[in-house]
Amino acid sequence: MGWSASQPLTTVDVLGAAGAVVRLRRHGNPGAATRLLLSHGNGFAIAGYVEFWRHFLRDFDVVAFDMRNHGQNPLAEPPGHDYPHMMADIAAVTHAARAEFGAKPTVGVFHSMSAQSALLQAMQGGAADDENFVRLILFDPPNVPPADSPARQAMLGYLRMLAVWAGARRDSYADPGELAAEYAASRTGQAWTPTIPSTMAEAVLKSAEGNWRLSCPPALEASMYRQGMTLPLWPQCTDVPVPVTLVGADPERQFAAATGLSNRQLAADGGFDYRTIPGTSHLMQLEQPEACAELVLDLLR
Repeated sequence: MGWSASQPLTTVDVLGAAGAVVRLRRHGNPGAATRLLLSHGNGFAIAGYVEFWRHFLRDFDVVAFDMRNHGQNPLAEPPGHDYPHMMADIAAVTHAARAEFGAKPTVGVFHSMSAQSALLQAMQGGAADDENFVRLILFDPPNVPPADSPARQAMLGYLRMLAVWAGARRDSYADPGELAAEYAASRTGQAWTPTIPSTMAEAVLKSAEGNWRLSCPPALEASMYRQGMTLPLWPQCTDVPVPVTLVGADPERQFAAATGLSNRQLAADGGFDYRTIPGTSHLMQLEQPEACAELVLDLLR
C-alpha cells in the first residue's frame, strides 16, 4: 500500500443500526483540538482514500470508518443496506467517537453515499451539540434534482448506468493486483493518482477460501444507486442545523457533468456554500487528493 492505512492508533467496533458492526479507526493527532470523521462512497472503502486524508494527520484527530457492509466491516445479517440504517449508523459512530476518544468539536468529511447519509442524519438530528457535527464538508453527494430541473435527467441516467454496472460486476478476484489492474484500466481509474488503484483494491477486498471477494457485494452496491434515484434530498441550508459546504465535481467536465451540475444547482437553490475543483469527476478525492485536502484545510482555517 505504500503509506499504510492499516495501522491505526486505536480500533473500536461499534454496534450500528440493527446490530451491524462498524469499525472505527483512530489516526492522526489525538491531542488535536478538532476531530475529523471521514467515510467514503458506494462500493469503496475509506482506506483507499488515504492519499487524501493523510494530509490531516498532523493537525487533526482523524477517525475513519467504512459504511456498513463495506471495507473492514463484516457483512450485516440481515444487511439493512439502505439510507435509514446508514443514517442511524452515523449517529452511532459520532456517539461512540465521543464516548471512546473524548468530546471535541467534530467536522464530518464525507463523499457521495456517505455524504448523503450524513446530510440526512444532520437534518434529523437537530442542533449541534457534543455528539453531533459542528460542520459538514460533503464531496459530491449524488442528489437528484427536482422534476423541473434541466439537470434531473442527466443525474437519473448517471445513477441508472451505475446500478447496471455495479449489478453486473464480478465479485471475486485471484488477488488484489487483479482488481487494481481493472481499476487502472477503467476510464475513471485512468484519472486516479497512480498509487490509488492498488490501495483501493486492498481496501475493498477480503480474503476468503483462497480467493478475494468484494466486501460490498455487487447486489448491495447496485441497490444504493437505485435507492438514490428516488431519495428525497434537496434541502435548503436552513434545513440543516450546521454549516455545510458542497464540493462538487467540475460541472463543465465531459462525462462527469451530472453530479457536478446537480451540486452546483443544489448550492444555488438551497443557499449552501459551494466549491469545485477544475477538471475533477465524481471521484475527485482519488483524482486530485492533494487539491481536495488543501480545500478542506482552507475551509478549516
